[in-house]
Parts: sequence; C-alpha cells; structure tokens
Amino acid sequence: MPNRLAHETSPYLLQHADNPVDWWPWSAEAFEEARRRDVPVLLSVGYSSCHWCHVMAHESFEDDTTAAYVNDHFVAVKVDREERPDVDAVYMEAVQAATGQGGWPMTVFLTPDAEPFYFGTYFPPESRHGMPSFGDVLDGVSRAWTERRDEVGEVAGKIVKDLSARSLAFGGDGVPGEEELAQALLGLTREYDATRGGFGGAPKFPPSMVLEFLLRHYARTGAEGALQMAADTCEAMARGGIYDQLGGGFARYSVDRDWVVPHFEKMLYDNALLCRVYAHLWRATGSDLARRVALETADFLVRELRTPEGGFASALDADSDDGTGRHVEGAYYVWTPAQLAEVLGEDDAAHAAAHFGVTEGGTFEEGSSVLQLPRSAETEPGADADRIASIKERLLAARDRRERPGRDDKIVAAWNGLAIAALAETGAFFDRPDLVERATEAADLLVRLHMGTDARLARTSKDGQAGANAGVLEDYADVAEGFLALAGVTGEGVWLEFAGFLLDIVLDQFVAEGGALYDTAHDAEALIRRPQDPTDNAAPSGWTAAAGALLSYAAHTGSEAHRSAAEGALGVVKALGPRAPRFIGWGLATAEALLDGPREIAVVGAADDDTAQALRRTALLAPTPGAVVAFGAPDSEEFPLLKDRPLVDGGAAAYVCRHFTCDAPTTDPAELARTLSR
Repeated sequence: MPNRLAHETSPYLLQHADNPVDWWPWSAEAFEEARRRDVPVLLSVGYSSCHWCHVMAHESFEDDTTAAYVNDHFVAVKVDREERPDVDAVYMEAVQAATGQGGWPMTVFLTPDAEPFYFGTYFPPESRHGMPSFGDVLDGVSRAWTERRDEVGEVAGKIVKDLSARSLAFGGDGVPGEEELAQALLGLTREYDATRGGFGGAPKFPPSMVLEFLLRHYARTGAEGALQMAADTCEAMARGGIYDQLGGGFARYSVDRDWVVPHFEKMLYDNALLCRVYAHLWRATGSDLARRVALETADFLVRELRTPEGGFASALDADSDDGTGRHVEGAYYVWTPAQLAEVLGEDDAAHAAAHFGVTEGGTFEEGSSVLQLPRSAETEPGADADRIASIKERLLAARDRRERPGRDDKIVAAWNGLAIAALAETGAFFDRPDLVERATEAADLLVRLHMGTDARLARTSKDGQAGANAGVLEDYADVAEGFLALAGVTGEGVWLEFAGFLLDIVLDQFVAEGGALYDTAHDAEALIRRPQDPTDNAAPSGWTAAAGALLSYAAHTGSEAHRSAAEGALGVVKALGPRAPRFIGWGLATAEALLDGPREIAVVGAADDDTAQALRRTALLAPTPGAVVAFGAPDSEEFPLLKDRPLVDGGAAAYVCRHFTCDAPTTDPAELARTLSR
C-alpha cells in the first residue's frame, strides 16, 4: 500500500512511495507526529539519480523487517535535496562538522524539534568495511533515545549552538583586485594536473566555474598559462569517458584521475555549465573540438532533457537494466568487443575498438569499456571520417534499443536558468536559431509557471504544475543570469525587465549586513540555522551567481544599488579566492568582470541591416569578461543602454563604455573588435 509520498510530485519521493517504510514528506505535521509519539525523526535525504541512494533503498527501505522497526521506533521523513536545498544544506553542514565528510544518501536522526544528534550517509544492511549495519544504527539510536534522553538532548543542543555560532570571514572591506586574482591563479597552477588536465586527484570533477575564471583572466590579461590550463582540461574531458562520445553530454564526475570511468548520471547543471564553457573556449581560440562539444552538448540537452512543457529535466540516472533484469550502473553506455562486432561486423568493430579505446580486458566492469577518444585514435587528414560517422550512427541506434536510464522530470528553476544562458549563447555563436528558440521557450515556462504575480519563484515544477517549495537564492540568481543572456542574444528587453524583478527580490529578501547573502529569503521557513554558503560546488553558489547577475544588471541599467550589492557580495571572494580558488570559481570570474568594467556595448541599427548585424555579432563574440550587449533602434526603450545613442551618418553604430567612460562610436566591425580586445 502506498505511503504518504504517493501524493508528492518529486520523482525521488515517488520512487519511495511504495516502500514499506511509512515515509512522511518534510512538514510540520511530521515533527508534530514525532512529538506526539515521543520518538526521534529519521531524516533521509537524497535525489533521484543518486546510485547509493538506490542501493540503500533496495537493501533497507524495501526490506519489510527493517521497515517495521523504523515505523515502530521513528517518524521517517524523506527529502529530495534538489527540491529542498535549504534543508539539505543545514543538515549536511552538521554531518560534515561531526564526521569530516558528507554525501548522499544522508541519514540524520533528529529530535522532534528538528535538532540533529546522530549522523551518517549510506549504511549497509550488514556491518562491513568498518561501517555499522543500518539495523545496528537504528537499534543504538532508539536505545539512546529511550535510556539516555538527557544525553541526547545535550548533544543536540550543542550541535545547534555550534552551527549557529559559525560565521563567515570576509577578509576586510573591499572587492578582490589584481593581487587576489593573481594569487588565485597561482593557487590553481599548484593544484593543476599537468598530465591529465583538471585539478586534484580522484574522484575528479569538471571544474566548470574555474574554467570560466581562467578564460576570463586570459581575456583580460593575456596570461597564456590560464588559457592553456583551460584548453587542456577541456580537451582531456572531451576525450575521456566522462564525455558521451556517441550522444554528447557529460557525466557527473570521473572516478579516476584520467577522466576514463565516469559516475554515469548526467545532470542538467553540469551540462549547461560545460556547454557554455566550451562555447566560450571556442570564442577565445576558434577550437574545432570546443565547437563540436558545445554543439553536441546543446543538442544533448534538447534531445534528452527537454520536457513537453518546454523546460529541462533535472537528470538522467546512472543505472539501467543490463538486459538480464539487473539494474546496473553504466549499462546503457558501455561496450565489449563482442557487442561492437554484433552491431558493426568484425572489420568495423575492430576499427571502432581502436578509435574509442575498447579493449578485451575492458576499462570498466566485467570486461566492458567506456568509450573514449584517445589521442592515438585521432583522425588523420584523409582518414575515413565517413566511416567513423557511420560507426557512431549505428552504435547510437543500437544503444537506443537498450533500456534507457530513468529521467528525473522535475524542472529546477536555477538549473533551467543555467541552461537558458548556455543555449542562448551557443545558438548565437554558431548560428543555431533553434537553440535560441529552445532557450526562449524555457524562459517563457519559468515566467509562466514559476514566477508568481509578485515575481517570487517556485523552486520546481513537474508536468506543468508548480511545486510548493519556495525558490532559494540560486534560483533567483541563475534565472536572472539566463534572462540577461537571453536579452543580449535576442535584443528583447523584456528579459532584462524580468531579470530586474528577480534581482530586486534578491536585494529585498536575501541581502544581509556587510554585503553577505543568505541562501533563503527573510520570510522563508525557519530551520535550525539559516543556510549561507558562498562556495561554488557542482554549480555556482547562490551567493556568487547573484553577484554576477547583479553586476550585469547594473551594467545594463546604471543601477548603483545593484552594483553596490554585487561589490558587497564579492568581499568574500577577496577572502576565499587566494586560499581556495577551486571552490569559488564563479566568484573569481565575476571579479574579472568587475575589474574589466564590465564593458557596456550598445549597438544601434535596424534588425535587417547587415552592418548592424555584423556589429552585433562582433559584440556577442567579444571575450571581454562579463560584457553586456544591447541591440535595437536608436532611443529604443527596450534597453537603457540605447538611450541617446543615435545612428552615425545614418548608419548602424556601436558604442562601448566602461568605468563611466565611453569610446567614440564606430560603424566598423573590425574597429569594434579591436576596441573590445584592448
């Protein structure tokens, strides 16, 4: 019989709706029930494409004996971390403080007042590898609650007090300058893996936001080392197993240092961020590889993640049926030589194995290989590119006949904002108006479904129905970022206006004293601690994303309030950038934009005028950090930057300003390019 999760919209919660565990969604009623029964709360947090979440669910939450014990001794609460990032952040901070590590599934035991007193992540059904069994944990926690209640209360109170006392160091007043950015670059150089690309060891994550910083730093300073780190990392990832060599798109991370074996789930935020990175790398270098990967990733987003409503789904699962009834990680993506031969025939199979690095021993499990593009398989001039194209087409068709990984169809506002920015720019750069149309449709959906009449955002939607959870800072910031990118690409000022509505709410609801930002609004549900994290992890933090969007909006409008808020938020980058550059990459990229101005580019002219379009394209392709572009007729009310910008000798012209100083207008795209490269 389904439990209380059967009425939820989250795909993750619905995965647990038929568990024998009597799950509750996060709600005041759940904690009231724990208070009434005088039992602790078992809080389990995960997400739909989390492999170990599925494992623990199968081993423990689907087990009748375990479920009966949970139901008798606890109130069990299940949370989708993607729907409630605030709940996840607060208790993950406690888990990391107590254990020194974190991850999902996250398992936390709480008092009926939501105060945590015991923590963990995945617990196996039997004790192994130094981990207690889940049954032993449940029994121990229940005994402690019954027999040592005072001790439990003291522990919970101390944890909450310690969390509440935590504060962020801002490194003094002021914004990051040349010195801090140079120190950040030096720190990245020290952690850079010169052999394999990327930073640090295994597991290795795509450093999307750091790559944006490196590209912007190169554009502003000409530092070749920054460009080389970005270009080499992008090439290593694009050649590795972390990139889907058949269908495009990136997996979450690589379990090894060489980018060979991925953790196979594909997340919307990773692919949106990386699509934009590769487009920006092409803009900086003209790299054919960067162009191909940007377009293939954009096409993956549209083909695999676009929903019937016009938005983008959150993720594809890592696991799928391997054809024998087993649900196996990576089954959809990996190949053996025999499988290649079955699809391609012996000759083409041998050619494909050499091209994609498929070996008899395998690079993954049970003799299977993840497809790569080793340098040894580089197509030489005159080589049979048509043969490789045919091989890829046939392998992709065969793969499509396999059982597909599950898809989390919920639409997360923040991640759709990132996708809108990526698709809009990629479409503009590569003359793909269809991608700009898909970005516009997603933006329309967010306005229509996620934005209330007061512009307050819903965090998620599914099947055309907005979710009940309020948007957090990253939602407002990333959606504003997407709208600002769309405004520059389309020349439609309404997107600038919508971004302004969202950023006004940021100023009203999320800003604290001294330039700090909170992750939740002033009027949001009160948790044991108000989450506040400026560090960039899998995606830009709400804090740094807001700084970037506020700065761009100020450049468009001249708003001192928005620029001051951006500068206040960047104070934390001054403190953290030199010490932990890998974890504040978008903050560093925004600081590069601040140092460069950012440039304000107004192009005036008719939409059907060739010179106007050439000037506009030149402006969009300028690599200057954080530059904003407005396009339209002279004195158009679409954009403030077009005011008092006349045609020159009756023809289209471009105006460039920065730091309250403007260059003379130009009618020559080549001259505009030279101006923007200075």
